Amino acid sequence: MAKDGTNRGGAQIGAGRKPKALAEKIANGNPGGRKLKILDLSKDATDLEGSDMPPVRDFMKEAQRSGLDLCAEEVFTETYLWLKKLGCEDLISRRMLEEYSMSVARWIQCEMAISQFGFLAKHPTTGAAIPSPYVAMSHAFMKQINQSWYHIYQIVKENCTRTIPSNNPQDDIMERLLTYNPRR
Repeated sequence: MAKDGTNRGGAQIGAGRKPKALAEKIANGNPGGRKLKILDLSKDATDLEGSDMPPVRDFMKEAQRSGLDLCAEEVFTETYLWLKKLGCEDLISRRMLEEYSMSVARWIQCEMAISQFGFLAKHPTTGAAIPSPYVAMSHAFMKQINQSWYHIYQIVKENCTRTIPSNNPQDDIMERLLTYNPRR
């Protein structure tokens, strides 16, 4: 509590040192001395259960008003397969993965709209030029993407015993945007 009687200050969410990756702790010989939580993936192949990718929900495949395809299904599948390759697909909730996928799809839609309509729009009442609302929406979706990806990546980093490969699904977003052709 501050001197003026208001509740300000104190511990902030996300503040402080970020945890080290499990692979880094193992490589350094566990300098903290605490017992490490390691997922046991060394079972015999006969003991492992195969699991299919969960089906993509219908809202991620809905037809869009613009006529363009929503790429949320593709992002969901790509990210899930990346998680499965690392053995972390059970650690990430389906809702978190869907949130990330939809945010990426909406961000790409906004960027396509900016490419198609430009950075300026017409004010509905005065007719004056105003900044395009797609720019602000794009910024908001990018913020959501980064937040969601940070949570997913943090879980993977803290629970994966090997170094995480650099080819992650987050890298493909810009490539997808650069291959967009509005004249299709």
